[in-house]
Amino acid sequence: MLENRDYTLIIDHSASMANPDGNSGNSKWQVIQESTFALARKCEEFDADGITVYLFSRTFQRYDYVTSAKVKQLFAENSPSETTNLVGVLQDAINSYFQRKSLGKTKPAGEVILVITDGTPVDSQAVFEVIIKATHLVENANELRISIIQVGSDSHATKFLKALDDHLQSVGAKFDICDTITLDELEVTNLSDVLMKAIID
Repeated sequence: MLENRDYTLIIDHSASMANPDGNSGNSKWQVIQESTFALARKCEEFDADGITVYLFSRTFQRYDYVTSAKVKQLFAENSPSETTNLVGVLQDAINSYFQRKSLGKTKPAGEVILVITDGTPVDSQAVFEVIIKATHLVENANELRISIIQVGSDSHATKFLKALDDHLQSVGAKFDICDTITLDELEVTNLSDVLMKAIID
């Protein structure tokens, strides 16, 4: 189920990612680098033509056909700034999937979108609406999957992500296509299992 899929990695580099991580004393931006690189390398195993990577804050930048080595370069070239506008980047990634699908350019099994973020987005209701709309465009629950990895322990972010994970269908989604995991869980879990959990929640 991990093969014959496209993988998109969306990385939050808003200003709060410069804040210290509670345990190490390093910034969250520094803390996520190794795990993000490992995750990109694992996705690369199943997505041989390269993964799609976004960096987002108030605006976003998109990079297509990216190797894991390029992910390491992106961390070196960028630093956290501005606000967390998740809805804009998520909408672009979802639109891209359906545009490619309409042209017959998607992989047979669909796509997994992995989001690494530390906070509640500027417009959390809009994030719900974007995902709910997407659930009515897919053919089955496994076609398009979104897994959100929380960095840090912001309680508002945890509440928002738990609602995405557990209550999508109760607010109008056709399928539950969201899964959430913490960075701590990511670091102690086999990465193939993390990707499989993203697909089969």
